[in-house]
Amino acid sequence: MQAWFAAHPLVSYIIIFVLIVFVYNKVFRVNQKLPLLKEILLYIMIALGSGMLLIFQVDKLPIIQSLLVAVALMLMVRIRYFVEDRRKKKAQTEAKAR
Repeated sequence: MQAWFAAHPLVSYIIIFVLIVFVYNKVFRVNQKLPLLKEILLYIMIALGSGMLLIFQVDKLPIIQSLLVAVALMLMVRIRYFVEDRRKKKAQTEAKAR
């Protein structure tokens, strides 16, 4: 898998960029929107950082796999919050019925 990513740097760059943008939007984004110029500057900086991570990926470090693990962990946390919310709502409903 590492060799394939090293042989296809454009695909690797796009995957890295998409995963970093996803992680940023789900974890680090503040509730309010940034002004347009700051938003553009932010994504330019993310694109530059993705280029740096691409260099590490081509040098055989597992950058894409690490980002995929981060996304999987974020998904697990979301599922946990969803289950806990359902459990709380069910307990509140049962408490009101008594």
